Amino acid sequence: MDEVSAMHRGPTTFNSPLEAGIRAVSILGAAYPQSYDLQRLVAFDYLLVHTGDVGGPKSLHPPTPMQSAALLVRRKLVEQALLLMMTRDLVQREITPDGIKYSAGENTMTFLTSLTSAYLVALKERAGWLVEELGSHTDDNFKGVMRRFFDDWVEEFQHTERSLGDEA
Repeated sequence: MDEVSAMHRGPTTFNSPLEAGIRAVSILGAAYPQSYDLQRLVAFDYLLVHTGDVGGPKSLHPPTPMQSAALLVRRKLVEQALLLMMTRDLVQREITPDGIKYSAGENTMTFLTSLTSAYLVALKERAGWLVEELGSHTDDNFKGVMRRFFDDWVEEFQHTERSLGDEA
């Protein structure tokens, strides 16, 4: 019975802890020795596959409607992903005066060099671009950048509502 239920739900492509973990390891590997908090990694997880939305290389994933919602549901997934990657020394967690931060683990670079499929090579390239463009922003600067994108997404949501006939 569980097998039948699982078949009807369909795949959770790109949204398992393993897939999010590979994205996190790609980001942290590109950022080494820099570390990030969970909130930054959640935003980076989204931006990594949607780099075209922020003026970067072509996005790896197609545009999603309701991008702000996609960003909001990622937190738990990224948290699970980081915990999974920590079990393999691909991510390390440290307590700092600024809170909990995550950085590349002992096995990160070996793991990343073993990823050779076209998709994963493109993912690593985009991780490098993302870290170079946004990785060194202060938290306040980064929040400002994300706020601008969020404002665009809210505008997109309002446009979608109007096109569906909700003319409030």
